[in-house]
Amino acid sequence: MLDAPAKKWSWFDSALILLVFAALAYLGYRIEAGLEYRWNWAAMPQYLFRFDDQAGWVPNLLVQGLLTTIRLSFWSLLLALPIGLIAGLLRVSLHLFNRLLGGWYVNLFRNLPPLVLILICYFFISDQILPRLGLADLLYAAPEPVRQMCELLLAPVGQLEAFIAAVVTLALYEGAYIAEIVRAGIEAIAAGQWQAGQALGLRRWQILRHIILPQAYRRMVPPLAGQFISTIKDSAIVSVISLQELTFQGMELMAATYLTFEVWITVALLYFVLTYSCSRLAGMLERKVGQRGA
Repeated sequence: MLDAPAKKWSWFDSALILLVFAALAYLGYRIEAGLEYRWNWAAMPQYLFRFDDQAGWVPNLLVQGLLTTIRLSFWSLLLALPIGLIAGLLRVSLHLFNRLLGGWYVNLFRNLPPLVLILICYFFISDQILPRLGLADLLYAAPEPVRQMCELLLAPVGQLEAFIAAVVTLALYEGAYIAEIVRAGIEAIAAGQWQAGQALGLRRWQILRHIILPQAYRRMVPPLAGQFISTIKDSAIVSVISLQELTFQGMELMAATYLTFEVWITVALLYFVLTYSCSRLAGMLERKVGQRGA
């Protein structure tokens, strides 16, 4: 097998880099000159971390919002994976009712705007279901370590209901896309694999578990990784229900300081660092799975 040719840095690459920096410099000049905007980057570090006399350096507004975004994305994907797996299996079922049920779920949630979904789930789950469970009252009455653990893993008690509504919404929305990834991965396996399992006397669920899904998993890893990154970006939509994730904290900070460009550039950089780190980890996982299947 021939090795791929080594990548070399050319003068064209240098010209493109210079062109990008020139465009950014001109954009900054036009903002300052045309809008009479005065940049104040020196004010931004204090909104990332602040110094506490007892605890030292602690996260401030933007980093707190970033941590909430990470928790929200993690729990949403953790819930979306089984939902998507079940819906994907329904989509390839031999029974018509199962296929219709899976298809109904996928088509419904993939064809509704996430903004509409978050508002429906928020006003239904947070206003009608969670208050009747008394979850917030139980946590307020719980010992301090329990409340601290809830804040560390989920959200502050006062925002827990909005957090749960956001997790459910994102899980249902992303689960519809994961279902299609699962369906496509299963259908990509050759029909001969099913026939071989049947020849061994295996039942359909045994063929799925032992033959089809292990092979389909290697095909699912790249799109699943992309879907996780998409979950992080889609989480910004929950700012409309005042959940204090990164986008919401950016809007609040901009309204209070009028540092419009500094705040949103910093928010964009934080999102980029998070999603790019996830994409690098996904690339490593994809290579590892590929080597294992080779």
